[in-house]
Amino acid sequence: MTDAPIAARRPTVREHHGHRFEDPYEWLREKEAPEVIAHLEAENAHSDAATAHLAPLRERIFQEIKGRTLETDLSVPVREGGWWYFGRSIAGAEYGEHCRVPVIGPDDWTPPQVPEADGDAVVRLPGEEVLLDENAEAEGHDFFALGSFDVSQDGRLLLWAVDTEGDERYTLRIRDLSTGETLPDLLEETAGGSFFDPSGRYVFSTTVDEAWRPDTVWRHEVGTDSADDVRVFHEPDERYWVGAGLTRSNRFLLIELGSKITSETLLLDAGDPTGAFAPVWPREEGVEYDVEHAVIDGEDRLLIVHNRQALDFELVSVPAADPLAEPLVLVPHREGVRLESVDAFAGQLALEYRREALPRVAVARLDGAPLAFDELATEGALDALWLSGNPEWSQPALRLSSGGFITPRTVLDLDVASGERTVLKRQPVLGGYDPAEYAEARDWAVAEDGTRVPVSLVWRRDVVGDGPAPTLLYGYGSYEHSIDPGFSIPRLSLLDRGVVFAIAHVRGGGELGRAWYEHGKTLTKVNTFTDFVAVARHLVASGRTTPEQLVAEGGSAGGLLMGAVANLAPEAFAGILAAVPFVDPLTSILDPSLPLTVIEWDEWGDPLHDPAVYEYMAAYSPYENVRADAEYPRILAVTSLNDTRVLYVEPAKWTARLREVGAPVLLKTEMSAGHGGVSGRYESWRERAFELAWMLEVLGRAD
Repeated sequence: MTDAPIAARRPTVREHHGHRFEDPYEWLREKEAPEVIAHLEAENAHSDAATAHLAPLRERIFQEIKGRTLETDLSVPVREGGWWYFGRSIAGAEYGEHCRVPVIGPDDWTPPQVPEADGDAVVRLPGEEVLLDENAEAEGHDFFALGSFDVSQDGRLLLWAVDTEGDERYTLRIRDLSTGETLPDLLEETAGGSFFDPSGRYVFSTTVDEAWRPDTVWRHEVGTDSADDVRVFHEPDERYWVGAGLTRSNRFLLIELGSKITSETLLLDAGDPTGAFAPVWPREEGVEYDVEHAVIDGEDRLLIVHNRQALDFELVSVPAADPLAEPLVLVPHREGVRLESVDAFAGQLALEYRREALPRVAVARLDGAPLAFDELATEGALDALWLSGNPEWSQPALRLSSGGFITPRTVLDLDVASGERTVLKRQPVLGGYDPAEYAEARDWAVAEDGTRVPVSLVWRRDVVGDGPAPTLLYGYGSYEHSIDPGFSIPRLSLLDRGVVFAIAHVRGGGELGRAWYEHGKTLTKVNTFTDFVAVARHLVASGRTTPEQLVAEGGSAGGLLMGAVANLAPEAFAGILAAVPFVDPLTSILDPSLPLTVIEWDEWGDPLHDPAVYEYMAAYSPYENVRADAEYPRILAVTSLNDTRVLYVEPAKWTARLREVGAPVLLKTEMSAGHGGVSGRYESWRERAFELAWMLEVLGRAD
């Protein structure tokens, strides 16, 4: 095995608010420097050598994932305009195809039936048209991602935008689907989410600033040079992220602005796409709101989900012609029930919200009767339910998806008038998967301050007994992002080997409402870390596992969690997997020139200008608090060279510092990928197989 690379110490000094920090590894930030690339390649060579004996296990896990997956498959078609749109995967192909077939007539709301296939044979639907083959787009590139995909409402024009570097800057092109000709139009360095206006004459797109923040909305006229594009809107405040869209009704174009704590929506009549956008509600610090257009009792109304004097948000309605009029409350604020969004259709409204740590959906009919939302039931106690693919304003049914930890995803249509549900597809799991062989449960741990922290648990019944079992504990806990129940084919390779999968729903996430998030950010961020440690210790104290049988995993902001708990409680874990980990947060948040730094100040605090925030972050930053007196568990850090959200340098520096104190750490860097890792599905399966094999060895289940 190769020796572990030892990074040279080249101290630089950082001084803020009277504090002095000597950073020996900041030189690793020079991404283009040959010595930095050489160091990362040496780390990869060391990781490869250290895990070479796991190659047979990795291959078995990869084959298990592949063998359980229906490789040639297609999504349930979704109607939009005169077409049914769907995606298709083909065995052996890394990427998918985007396809469509024409509807039979205006009343055709039943998705076309998929013909029976023989094995991996591709059976096309009658009239099927392949709009975009991602494999052809990806040919010759190590990385590929699609950032925009939209078809004009008359079905004639297609726009798509691709990234082949991993830096989330996309090149947009337009194709005439009637002729197959790719038009000369070329929009470079766009952000994701570009779209046609209802006329199909214009494309609206966004671009990013030097810090990778989408800050500007542009209008491009199809068939013209992009040099003539019109700048529609620019947001100078670096805390705000800018996006654009279209209401389902096609009545309004929207520009949506959001910081971590404040938002604003601008509207424009879609019939006048060259006109001026106007705000719905003026920007108000600390107030967040989203806007949807509805027609209620023949009147154009704006539905607004907001948190003004409503911590967990409420739903109100205002006249579209006078949005500053006194709002009509449709769903009042209820503490602990976090309203998330409302979707309006010609005949119904659908409300998505979170109750008791689970996503829920309620529906109200627009039939002239008093408005009443009825919650939809779920199949299992820990199943999630969400809206899924509903672009048509006049559709009579709602497309829903449901699923859980042991229940594969199910796609269904709900007939709103009758309440009848039609199952359209259940996620296939090849090889005889039986949900009855697995179990799931909700548990609660008690944090240091007495707060009860929810824990989700999943295991295979016949291989996990009453005693302690090998366990993978996952956590995130930032940005009000909730870790919801969801089925995973790769996870079966752990469960079938007797590993329990657990999720610590720590503060900083959104599982239990806005307060749960507020108590795990800025100057209460440490709650996220201590909650996770409390869950780990609860699992041990309750007899479910032991420290020698416990591996922790988290990615991105969850990687910060991993770095923090490694310092707080290294004895609590046998191993820690940190994916694209945010482990040098203070260095990043202090530098406004780095990607997305200023917009993050509302999440973490502003240590550049606030001494209290600086001291608080300095006390928990994983990189700055590596302990010489600790016996660290085995650590695997994985990152990507072209990641623009969490730069590769953070885990690189962290690894160097850990190795300096003798920690058993490996660093694996994808040299041509972004924040989400490698892009092709087979490559992503191999990447996950690498991680799972490492975990299984740490847990003593590598046989």
